[in-house]
Amino acid sequence: MKIGIACNAFGYSGGFERYALDLVNGLQRMGITPTFFARRFDTALAEYRMIEPVEIKVGWLPGKLRDGAFSRALEKEKARHGIELLIGCNRNTASDVAVCGGTHRGYLAASGKAAGFWDSRQIALEECFYANARRVIAHSALMAKELATLYQVPATKLATLYPPVSGERFVTVDDEQRRALRRRFGLPDDKVVFVFPSSSHQRKGLPVLRAAFERSGLPVLLAVVGRPLDKPGRNLIDLGYQKHIEQLYQAVDYTILASSYEPFGLVGIESALCGTPLVLADNIACTEVLSDAACLRFDREQPATLEAALAEAVRRVGAGAARLAEPRREIRYDADVTRHVEQLLACAGLR
Repeated sequence: MKIGIACNAFGYSGGFERYALDLVNGLQRMGITPTFFARRFDTALAEYRMIEPVEIKVGWLPGKLRDGAFSRALEKEKARHGIELLIGCNRNTASDVAVCGGTHRGYLAASGKAAGFWDSRQIALEECFYANARRVIAHSALMAKELATLYQVPATKLATLYPPVSGERFVTVDDEQRRALRRRFGLPDDKVVFVFPSSSHQRKGLPVLRAAFERSGLPVLLAVVGRPLDKPGRNLIDLGYQKHIEQLYQAVDYTILASSYEPFGLVGIESALCGTPLVLADNIACTEVLSDAACLRFDREQPATLEAALAEAVRRVGAGAARLAEPRREIRYDADVTRHVEQLLACAGLR
């Protein structure tokens, strides 16, 4: 059977792009070379040699028209290349398996925003994405609930499969290696360091965290990774963009997020696999699969609960009880890439 994958880009430009690369790796281990449909390709990646690339050029259009144009072109390319099973990692009307890592209606509701004209266009394409697919895969129970209630996806075509994480990249290191990494990143030893990895500071909850860290009397430091800070602050440092985020997970004491909308949050699994526990807002979906040892939870609408979580994190570090010695025991599903692809194909009726 000829299998295809559709995604906005072939590269590490976002969470779903990285997920699509995981699918490529998993299929390759099973002896399958997928046809990959995307707007652009990073040809320097090792995975590029594992696919049959098909570029769909829509960059000449205004940004808000590109999704629809890509979807229409994809329908023709799917037929031209004889694809029998198309896995959709972006919104389109041609996919046999629609993978959902977030819904637009859910995002608008969590953000308190009303749908405008272009939102409605995006939602209409999203509805077709789910309606046309034979199976719809949700990346969390939260997503499955949104698909059922906001898009009326029937239970008979809906399945929940948590996303995979590379077991080769996200691993634990020993104490000596951790100390060396802390020195490399300039992290102090007299403070409990919380890394905040973010490409969208507002949505990921930086204002909530900044307020808590700036007023805290605890020995804590918030290390912001990604977009530069707009202004400095007490108990904050700006580490900018980091290519090897796994090394930061290994170096710090905790990973922290306070997202307003987080359909899964792969950061949680990546950090845990590096032996680093988390402090997460309780609406972040990966909290569904993390143990209490791996994750301290708080209510982003209740500042006192965040303060309590920070205090408990400091206590655990001081007691030598924070690090995760056996990370996979703290994650309530098998995050192996090959296992995930096997389950995905089984949901599609191929295993």
